[in-house]
Amino acid sequence: MTERSERNRTASGGLGLAGACAETFELVPLPAAPALLSTADGIVVRATEQAATLAGETGPDALIGCRLAELVSRDGAVSMLRTRTGRIPVRPLSWPHADDEQLRVTVLTDVSDLTEAAPAAADAAHSNERRWLIEAQRIAKVGSWVFYPETGELYRSPVLAEFLGGSGAENATDAGSMIAASHPEDEARAAQFYADVLSAPEGELLEVELRDLPGKRIYLCTGRAEYNRSGRVERVQGTVQDVTEHRALERQLRDERRKLQDAQRIARLGTWEWDPRSDAIRLSRMLHEIIGKPTTAHLTFDTYLERVHPDDADWVRQAWEPLIDRHEPIEVEHRYVRLDGTMRILRLHGTAIKDADGEVVMVGTVQDVTEQRAVVTRMERSSQRFSDLVNITPVGIGLFDRAERLVDANDALCDLLGYRLEQLRGMTVPQITHPDERQTGLPTPRERPGLRRRVPQRVLVRSDGEPVYCELHTSSSVQDDGTQFWLVVFQDITERRRAAEALRYQATHDDLTGLPNRAAVKDLLLGLLGRADSHRVAVLFCDIDNFKRVNDSLGHDAGDELLVALARRLEGGLPDGCTAARLSGDEFVIICQDIEAVGGVDSLATRVSGLLRTAVPVHGQLIRVSSSIGAAVPNGSGAGGEDLLRFADAAMFEAKRRGTGKVSLASPALMASADRQLQLEGQLREALNNDGLVLHYQPVVNSDGVVVTAEALVRWPHPDRGMLAPDAFLPVAEQGDLLRELDRWVLRTALREAATWPARNGRPVGVAVNLAGLVPGGPEFVDGVADIVADTGIAWNRVILELVETALVDLPSRTRHEMGELVARGVRFAVDDFGTGYSSLARLKDLPAQIIKVDRRFVAGVGGDASDFAVARAVVDMARAMGRQCVAEGVETATQFHVLCGVGVDAYQGWLFSKALPAREFRDLLDRGPMPIPGA
Repeated sequence: MTERSERNRTASGGLGLAGACAETFELVPLPAAPALLSTADGIVVRATEQAATLAGETGPDALIGCRLAELVSRDGAVSMLRTRTGRIPVRPLSWPHADDEQLRVTVLTDVSDLTEAAPAAADAAHSNERRWLIEAQRIAKVGSWVFYPETGELYRSPVLAEFLGGSGAENATDAGSMIAASHPEDEARAAQFYADVLSAPEGELLEVELRDLPGKRIYLCTGRAEYNRSGRVERVQGTVQDVTEHRALERQLRDERRKLQDAQRIARLGTWEWDPRSDAIRLSRMLHEIIGKPTTAHLTFDTYLERVHPDDADWVRQAWEPLIDRHEPIEVEHRYVRLDGTMRILRLHGTAIKDADGEVVMVGTVQDVTEQRAVVTRMERSSQRFSDLVNITPVGIGLFDRAERLVDANDALCDLLGYRLEQLRGMTVPQITHPDERQTGLPTPRERPGLRRRVPQRVLVRSDGEPVYCELHTSSSVQDDGTQFWLVVFQDITERRRAAEALRYQATHDDLTGLPNRAAVKDLLLGLLGRADSHRVAVLFCDIDNFKRVNDSLGHDAGDELLVALARRLEGGLPDGCTAARLSGDEFVIICQDIEAVGGVDSLATRVSGLLRTAVPVHGQLIRVSSSIGAAVPNGSGAGGEDLLRFADAAMFEAKRRGTGKVSLASPALMASADRQLQLEGQLREALNNDGLVLHYQPVVNSDGVVVTAEALVRWPHPDRGMLAPDAFLPVAEQGDLLRELDRWVLRTALREAATWPARNGRPVGVAVNLAGLVPGGPEFVDGVADIVADTGIAWNRVILELVETALVDLPSRTRHEMGELVARGVRFAVDDFGTGYSSLARLKDLPAQIIKVDRRFVAGVGGDASDFAVARAVVDMARAMGRQCVAEGVETATQFHVLCGVGVDAYQGWLFSKALPAREFRDLLDRGPMPIPGA
């Protein structure tokens, strides 16, 4: 007998009941597990070998006579079994014996791997095994748990406790706490999972995915119930695995697969793989759809060739030979006849790769390009109609069938009549004619096709019911299928009738939006600042963000439409006492009479910013805009209305520098900076008045090196800052509204100096001036240019006026008329930086200019970039076909010169020949005669 059993015998006063009934207790069956049989007062009367081993004893007798409460005691939330070497955590499960309720069976389960604390004196090997198990769980991101339904107790491994860290359930001892550790949206599923495990058949493994409390991690939870001999659930055990990364990867893979499938479907592109050894071809689902074969169909190379169009079969077979014989990539486009008899045009790419076994297989793509080829065909067929259209005055153009129904129209006609193209199609001539107009039919006699006629005036009606007066030009033409149709050009002459009224209205209002203009703003501020409560006045200066992009991409009509929409929002959304005005371009000004009455500057600025931050439908597109806003209030220094506008303008630029949609209040420092800007503006104004600027001239030469023209470039020899290039003071001129005055000075000076240049072989040199403020359509444009030409005495045909491309598109009729007057006298107009805007063939033909200057960005790459070369050649060809002269800007290398010379460029400008020279040096250059040709 062991020392322990001797001690237990003494403590219990001998074996007592145990000794008397030892033989009886030996017959009581116990589970094949660490089990103890005890009496009602807790004395152990029988033990299994497994229990003795768990307790570290040599045999079961060592445990007989011990008190169960001394062997197994609670340590906080954990039951501990006392052993020879210390204590180990166990889970005791007790129940009355089936044959004798005075006896209890207790089964001990070692839960060392589910607790964080191992017995202090545990066996080293056991401790190592447990540590390795925990480390393996950490590596696999798997925690384990055991739940005892009878007591509601829950044991979890250290890894599971780490999973629960921060959720408040890391010390959970019951299932309810574990459920509460789930995401609130997953609690019901967690509870159902535990309920299902408790009711599931023995051995059935259940699983569920749950998120943690913050919702950042995803865990795969499994559980399985174990039943005792009486059919009750003895315990439930399971695992919790962190599958967050797995699920994220699965989602990524699904998204990538979906994107690939969507891309293939959009592009009508499928993939294929062919194993020459088995002659089996595997197709993607999209490719099955393209060729019209079911996904279950077996496809070989020969069956593929059977569906190739008979006329293409032979050369398609030959086209495959490089891939089959030499494993060279191929590209084949051919016709394919589907099983339903329809024909598709397929573009096939193929190449050879090695599979995982090192064997060569063929892979590639097939794209259905039937629609693309159809579009190309239709475009080719419509080219003749397009040519016919551009031969007529490119204003509003309509295409009518023999029944006088409108079949097609250009944007100008849609804008003229106020309809979308879809609305116009199908309308008859009487439907677009004003009710008061007596003539409603087309003015082309049917008995004489091809006859062109002109109708001086016809009154049409817009979609809003307003009359529009047009001059009509008609011509008949024939489509490819022989159908006759009428081409009608509509020239809007309504402006002539409204000119007088518009001039009167323009005195105080903006032509486009109807809002007060700059003159009205000055008058309003003058009156407000003269009042006693002038300190309550506030000025908000608003500039639409990225407005130029709308103009360049959608055209000036779209930009104007956007400005009108924004003006209406300001009119309807401003509080009482506030007036909206438009100064110029995309600049709006808000004048507030009493800023305190509207809640202060910040409140008003926020409200205005909200009105200008909106989405506006323009030309069928939804344009999202915002505004940079600068605000200024009187600072007590006696600032006038112009000063408030200037300070608010400076604050707006400060807001724009911070990003789109920002608001800035004019601070004292900003006002001081604006004053310095005003000082520089004053110096520039003084320089203009006192001829304080100078001009440099860059020659433009022909292919023989003869200077044919020169471009005048302005410079400012500032007394303090030295020689300033235009980019240093043009923004000052623009902000100070000096661009028009600067243009007049440059034009006058350039023409005066050019009038004295010597002529070579009787050929005078022309002079080109780039205009930014003095532009067609502006006030006194024609008279201003004519006066300067007359004063300088230069010949009209030596004057070239350069305008940027975007200033020459969508020109109103009055502007075209003004340009036409100057052209009739001999002035030539040049399109500067052509190709940087949004031009088309129609617009190029429509530009009222005689010279096209190819932008330097295309010239730079003509020697090595095929795209730049193609653009340059296309511009030259189009210019030549339309009777324009073509000039290349930025020619800097001999290669560029010779390439451009080869495509037919008429003249060249760039550092290869000369930089911009002061007037005296340029005159000396003219005296030296033709310039040397590089490489000649």
